[in-house]
Amino acid sequence: MNRPKKMSRAERLVAELAEQPPAMSVRTAAAWALVSQYSSFAIQFAASVVLARWFITPADLGLFSIAFAAVTLVAFLQDFGVNRYINGERELTAAKLHTAFTISVTFAWGIGFLAILASGPIATFYHDQALRPIALVIACSYLLVPLAIVPQATCQRRMDYKSNTMIEVGSSIANAGVAITLAVMGHGGIALAWGAFAQQAARLVISQWRTGLMLPWPLRLAGAEPILQLGATNSILATAYSITGRAPELVIGRLINTAAVGLFARASGLALQLRMLVAGAVTGVFYPAFRRVRDNGEPLGPPYLRVVAAYTGVTWPAMAGIAVLADPIIHLLYGDRWMAAAPLLGWVALSQLCYVAIPLNADLPVLLGRTRSLLHRTILETISSVLLLAIAAPFGLIWVAISRFAHGLVFVAIYAPLQRELLKLRWRDLAVIYLRSIMVTAAAVAPALLSYEVWSPAAEAGAVQMLATAGAGVLCWLVALRLAGHTLFGEITGLLGEIIQSLRQRRIQPATP
Repeated sequence: MNRPKKMSRAERLVAELAEQPPAMSVRTAAAWALVSQYSSFAIQFAASVVLARWFITPADLGLFSIAFAAVTLVAFLQDFGVNRYINGERELTAAKLHTAFTISVTFAWGIGFLAILASGPIATFYHDQALRPIALVIACSYLLVPLAIVPQATCQRRMDYKSNTMIEVGSSIANAGVAITLAVMGHGGIALAWGAFAQQAARLVISQWRTGLMLPWPLRLAGAEPILQLGATNSILATAYSITGRAPELVIGRLINTAAVGLFARASGLALQLRMLVAGAVTGVFYPAFRRVRDNGEPLGPPYLRVVAAYTGVTWPAMAGIAVLADPIIHLLYGDRWMAAAPLLGWVALSQLCYVAIPLNADLPVLLGRTRSLLHRTILETISSVLLLAIAAPFGLIWVAISRFAHGLVFVAIYAPLQRELLKLRWRDLAVIYLRSIMVTAAAVAPALLSYEVWSPAAEAGAVQMLATAGAGVLCWLVALRLAGHTLFGEITGLLGEIIQSLRQRRIQPATP
């Protein structure tokens, strides 16, 4: 009698993906993603405030930011498109998943070792040997990354955002705990580096736990061609995004000083954190969701317009509010020694309005097989970013921040025509959404602007004024959403209804004997 062949972990995962419906709906997945993002943000935000106010100086943060930017300039290549491949592949088999894991580990470890070797040259280039141990710790953390990429990608493919929440929150706790502990002990910038290491270690442990210990052994390279093709495209994109995202810190560190890098990093980091808090959480949900729409043969244009409305309807008011409240935010959170970051925060926050105006600008062209068009535009965008930065940097730090807003406008001009062509959109449809989002944005920031006239100016605004105007802004935003007929109002009520229904079903569900 023949015994049934024992299934590998990859085979079991693929069987689950094929036989079971998605673990949750798009709205429920988005809700879990928001829980993940809000929880992670709260942890990271609290840690950043504690560190900045009492233990980390702008120069300390500048050292870490330069090392992190220099290392991730290379380490950004580690994913090699494996996440996109797993989430976008029409027929994912155990063999394909195993091959993807092998390529991920092989390529990522090679990149990780290159990053380790680069720690010395980084310190030499910036004439500061204090950078070397910081860069070395950050580089070593990237040796842990590949063993978490594929497990987390399988969670996303089956829309298991409960597991994804555990991964993100757990890794944030590890980062904050280690960084604060070492900073209290007086280790300065390297405390942040060890926090980053702890974050990757926790991500590895939790993702492996949630997928039942998934490893790429024995190595398998058969059928690697489509993964390598996507990986080559992804590597070019990752390099371009890395240059665009990390160039400011690298240029400021070389042309000005580490304290200036710390100030810019504080402003840009806070703006990006708040943007991710507002809208970035659900980005990972949309890629597998759009794959399902594509595979069903349905048009992608209508759901994309809803995504644009959601992004701009939420993020534009939030980022504009941050720009208006930049002075009291920096003063109350980080103290007087960080006040030079306030005008930088204003400009960087305004730049985020541009970046969210065209969401999924890279994901959808990849999903629809238009990688060549995407690559051309990405290279053009990267060149424009570096040129604007090179022009602005000699005039000082504030002009570097202004160049980010200018780059945001270029970003829209480059990617909007491609998305319109791919999804068969009309300019009029986008214009209507943008106009409504501008209206709700104006309503959201009106209380803060009015308070500067009748209460205290921005430089003297206190916590009560900031919180009161922010709360009034949220109320005005909700009213404006309803009055403007904004699509987001229906999405919010629909999500709340789904959550309430789910809670009611759990309450009335009989207990199992």
